[in-house]
Amino acid sequence: MNAFLRRLRDGETTLMLAIRSGRTADVVRVARASGHHAVMVDLEHSTMPLDVAASLCQTASDIGLTPFVRVPEREYGAIGRLLDGGAVGIIAPRVETGAEAATVTRACRFAPRGQRSQLAGVPRFGMRPVPAAELNPALDDATIVQILIETPAGVASADEIAAVDGVDMLAFGANDFTAELGVPGRYDDPRVSAAVAALGDACRRHGKLLMAGGIGDPALLRELDAAGVCPLRLTGTDTDMLYAGAAARAERFLA
Repeated sequence: MNAFLRRLRDGETTLMLAIRSGRTADVVRVARASGHHAVMVDLEHSTMPLDVAASLCQTASDIGLTPFVRVPEREYGAIGRLLDGGAVGIIAPRVETGAEAATVTRACRFAPRGQRSQLAGVPRFGMRPVPAAELNPALDDATIVQILIETPAGVASADEIAAVDGVDMLAFGANDFTAELGVPGRYDDPRVSAAVAALGDACRRHGKLLMAGGIGDPALLRELDAAGVCPLRLTGTDTDMLYAGAAARAERFLA
């Protein structure tokens, strides 16, 4: 089994930092030095080009972090290039049906499970040519597909999404979900816990992991663990952390 997924199944708390503003390897090194285990390069909410995202992913892998990329599109084009460039995890947002989830997995897996295009050299193998018979199963095992559920329609389709071959994880997007309900940021709304419970049930039935994203309250996350949420914690974005640090420094000098 994939070592990162095994860690989560073993119940080990695993920290992920989202990268929106950083454009150099320094932000990845800061993530590692501060105790994170993974990074999520956010292409959904940034203007970052693919080559920069790939470089961040390669640095992360080189120093022992697991690099995810959240992509704004579900089709093969960008997903294939990001995986070829060093991404390990692909996060697909706003998925609402099993068919949409299947589109993502086909882009991430080699035949016969998917339609990922064949290549020979990838960063994981130091760019040396590797025969397809060795490369394909190794990359398929390493690749993590996370489907992000952010709408009531997605929750209603949780079972068919979790059943899709090639999906490793579902994630609950609390920010967008509460916005869809008209109560942005109200994580105490009973519909939130009901949605997490429904996703947890679907994941248990199909042997998939579940993550809760967008919630920064560790106590609330521990409550959601009872519904089957795995211990993958998104600690925040580099943008938010930069602001918090800058604001604290400014306040110190203005006091």
